[in-house]
Amino acid sequence: MTALMEKPPTSSPWMAHSARIVNIRAEVPSVATYDLSFDDPSIASSYRFAPGQFNMLYMPGFGESAISISSDPSQRKFLSHTIRVAGNVTQAIARQNVDDRLAVRGPFGSSWPVESCRGQDVVFACGGIGLAPLRPAIYEVMNHREDYGRVILLYGARTPSGLLYTSEYDAWRAKDVEIEVTVDIGEAGWTGHVGVVPLLFYQHRLQADRTTVMSCGPEIMMRFVVFEALARKIRPENIYVSMERNMSCAMGFCGHCQIGPYFVCKDGPVFDYRQAEPFFNLEDF
Repeated sequence: MTALMEKPPTSSPWMAHSARIVNIRAEVPSVATYDLSFDDPSIASSYRFAPGQFNMLYMPGFGESAISISSDPSQRKFLSHTIRVAGNVTQAIARQNVDDRLAVRGPFGSSWPVESCRGQDVVFACGGIGLAPLRPAIYEVMNHREDYGRVILLYGARTPSGLLYTSEYDAWRAKDVEIEVTVDIGEAGWTGHVGVVPLLFYQHRLQADRTTVMSCGPEIMMRFVVFEALARKIRPENIYVSMERNMSCAMGFCGHCQIGPYFVCKDGPVFDYRQAEPFFNLEDF
């Protein structure tokens, strides 16, 4: 697993810091991206995160929720989280406006192996809102594009209107990212693929000995992404999945996210397939 970004020595993982909402972008139905700016300049200047890590976002009176960071790690002006309305906390956040405030605790968790796979081909395979946790890794690779081989994004959603970040695809392609998009159900005017994300592997010939796969999305999708990667002889240690579920404290104390010997909040959410394999096909994985 990749190392965590070092926190400032005076920062407590229990300390939540006030942040202002500087922008809200509606992405798809029930999903929006919130750009946050810390009120304390010292926190703003010292905060660092690695692609794949998450924050705990706190709303007074409602509690806190684990939300993946979705912004470019090299961009220091604000911190972005793409949030789907799914419970009391996210509903409360969805009622906020620009200039309202919430509290941020973090960053937490493991990260995508963007450093260790330099010199490799990289395949990002994701579905629905699973693109949000991978977006920082995509930006990190684009920021150092000369250090990587082929970069392929395989992405799917239920319908075309459910695809995230569509306005950014041209800029990603300009950085030599090969993008294949699919939907479960087409709509009028849709001319792209119809089907599930794992089938997009058939569109590309991969070099198994130099390919790293990173996947995030519905668990059933990730299972078949792993199956397709293994079928192409990609090594299990070069296949990474994000097992984001049931994270409550972010410190491994409450036990809600325990899977076997691991606590997803601190040992994950990013695992390589060697770690995840014993638990990957469990119904309550």
